[in-house]
Amino acid sequence: MNAVLSHTEAAAPGAIEKEPLERFVAPEKPSLVGLSRPALAQALAAIGVPQREQKMRVQHIWHWLYVRGAQSFDAMTSVSKELRSVFAQHFTLDRPQVVAEQVSSDGTRKWLLRLPGETASERPHEVECVYIPDADRATLCLSSQVGCTLSCSFCHTGTQRLVRNLTSGEIVGQVMVARDRLGDWPGGTPPQGALVPTQGGRLVTNIVMMGMGEPLYNFEAVRDALLVIADGEGLSISKRRITLSTSGVVPNIVRAGEEIGSMLAVSLHAVGDELRNELVPLNKKYNIKTLLAACRQYPGLSNARRITFEYVMLKDINDSIADAKALVGLLKGLPAKINLIPFNPWLGSRYECSDWEQIEKFSSVVFSAGYASPVRTPRGRDILAACGQLKSATEKLSIRERMALRAMAMTD
Repeated sequence: MNAVLSHTEAAAPGAIEKEPLERFVAPEKPSLVGLSRPALAQALAAIGVPQREQKMRVQHIWHWLYVRGAQSFDAMTSVSKELRSVFAQHFTLDRPQVVAEQVSSDGTRKWLLRLPGETASERPHEVECVYIPDADRATLCLSSQVGCTLSCSFCHTGTQRLVRNLTSGEIVGQVMVARDRLGDWPGGTPPQGALVPTQGGRLVTNIVMMGMGEPLYNFEAVRDALLVIADGEGLSISKRRITLSTSGVVPNIVRAGEEIGSMLAVSLHAVGDELRNELVPLNKKYNIKTLLAACRQYPGLSNARRITFEYVMLKDINDSIADAKALVGLLKGLPAKINLIPFNPWLGSRYECSDWEQIEKFSSVVFSAGYASPVRTPRGRDILAACGQLKSATEKLSIRERMALRAMAMTD
C-alpha cells in the first residue's frame, strides 16, 4: 500500500514522478466489485463459507454481479435467503457514487464519480469516466488514479497533485456505473433519448485506459481490473477491445503484455529526446530509444495487433514536415497506428494547437509511409483535443473535447 504523504511532502516542482498524498482505506463493509475469483473465494472463506462450497458461491456472485448487474444481494435469487443475509452483513456490491452527469448533443456522457478519502471528515476523492457512443460501438474511457503521477507539460491533468491510486474495484466500478446508468443489463433500457450503438447488443463495447492517471504506475490494480473486465463469463469485453495508454513506463510495458494482454497505446508526442524531456518529463528516465525497444518487445505485437502512438499537435513545436518524416523513421518496422491529436489549449498552457492545414500535411506524410494516421476530416476543426484534459470538474464537455475523445476512442 502506498505511503501517506502530507501536502508539503508532495514531489518538488520539476520532479519526474509525484508521490501519492493519501492512500485507500477499505470501508468496514468492503464491496465485492473488482475482486478476482481467488480474492472473492478468500473473502468468502473469511466469513466461514466452507471450502467445498466456495467455487460454487464465487460463480453465483460472479454471474449476478457481472452478467445480471445485481446491485444488492437480495437480487441473487439462486442463493438462499440465509446466505444472502450473511453476505449482506459483511459485504456490499457498491459502485463509485455518481455526483454529476453531463450529456452532450452527440450522446457523449461524462460522469463525475466520488470515492472515499483516507479520512472520512476530509474532502472525498473525485475522478471522471467518459462514455463515447458511435453507431457500431461505444467506448468507455476509464481513470486509474486520482490526479496523476506524471507532469506532462501540455496535459492539464498533469498539473494536478497525485492524490492516490484507484483500487481494482474502483476501476471495474466505473464500468458498472456506466452500465447501470445506460440500462446495459438484461432487461434494462437506455435513458430516454440516449444515443447508443444502433446495431444491437452491448452498449459498452470498448474500454480505453486513457482517463485520469498513468495506468502503469498503478499496475497491479489496473491489471486485476482489466482481467475482471475481460473475463468471458462476466463483463466479457475482449482484450482486443481494451486499450491501455501509457506515457512510457518502460519496466511495465512488456509486463503489461504478458499479464494483461490488452492493446497498447503510447503517448509519444516528440521525435527527439530534448523536446520529449520537456513535454513528457518521464523521458528523462526512459528515453525514446529505450521506450521503442520495449514497444518492439510487446507480446503479441503484429500487424493485427498494432501499437497506437499518440502524438499531440503543438504549433511550431513538433508539427513540422521534418518531424513527420522523423516520426516515420522512428517507427520503421514497428506495427503501429499513429493518432494525431490536435491540442486543446487550457488556461495557463503555453502551447497552441497546430494549424489545421499543417495537421493535414503532417498526416499526409505519415499516411504515405503506410501508417494509419486518423485525423478524420469530417470532424474538421472540431477535433481539438481532450487527451489528458480530464479533471475533477463538472463543466459540460465542449464540442472540441467530445470530438477529440471520439477520435481517441477509435480502435481497429
